[in-house]
Amino acid sequence: MSTAWRSEPERGSAAAIRLISWLALAIGRAPTRWLLPWICLYYYAFAPRSRRASRAFLARALDRQPGMKDVLRHHHAFASTVHDRLFLLSGRDGQFDIAVHGAAEIDRLLSPGRGCMMVGSHLGSFEVLRTLGRLRDQQVNIVMHEANAEKVRQAFARLAPDLQKRVIASGQRDTMLQVKECLERGEIVGLLGDRPLGRERTINCRFLGKPARFPLGPWLTAGALGVPVGLFFGLYLGGARYEIRFETCTEGERIPRDRRDAAVARWVEHYVARLEHHARLAPYNWFNFYDFWDASSS
Repeated sequence: MSTAWRSEPERGSAAAIRLISWLALAIGRAPTRWLLPWICLYYYAFAPRSRRASRAFLARALDRQPGMKDVLRHHHAFASTVHDRLFLLSGRDGQFDIAVHGAAEIDRLLSPGRGCMMVGSHLGSFEVLRTLGRLRDQQVNIVMHEANAEKVRQAFARLAPDLQKRVIASGQRDTMLQVKECLERGEIVGLLGDRPLGRERTINCRFLGKPARFPLGPWLTAGALGVPVGLFFGLYLGGARYEIRFETCTEGERIPRDRRDAAVARWVEHYVARLEHHARLAPYNWFNFYDFWDASSS
């Protein structure tokens, strides 16, 4: 299975990350955005694997060969969302223009008083889901693997220690139990469905013209617990603009074990189809900077 993303080194020192975070929050978002092009040039020059991965993805999503300008734009979109995460986590969301489509889908899935799972991806910003939850006074818990970005995680945890309590570590012995408890309280559990983790089961799906491996874990959990599942895409549109799109995937039917694999396969295929749709609409939002279609996923 494809777990190449776990071996990608985390660049930048902890001190540099703390300095940039302090500077951004001290003097504001607009004055510190001038740092982003320089950071992108650094990655373009010194991170060849992410540069190659960017070109490989953009070639498929754009249906043409990308140039240096495309790759830099791709990296700039990623840097922008990381920069904006500082302000979203610190509660300064008033400076952003966040358009929401399909909010009624969330309300329907959460009624009457039940929880739901929201499956996203490394397409766009995951942080805007928690921001929307805070604005709507809804508890949002995030299942996350952060070991490959520990320095960034520590910096962000200092900004919002209360939100950090809502992070559920993925791949742990009690992960499913914590998810179940959150859902029973009528809360949202958000997780990403595009990266396999460790030894979990995966399925081969065609994505942008070539097979890739996608994890089954989130969907098997939903089928076992009988909880509704929504899809969300938090797309960065440039400047201070974001667009969140919600869609219903499953209504919350508990699937018997003997029929679960077939049902889960249909759900994943639907998710991958929608992921491809949004990836083509917003290709520079793709933040999987590794070989997504590596040989081990075929």
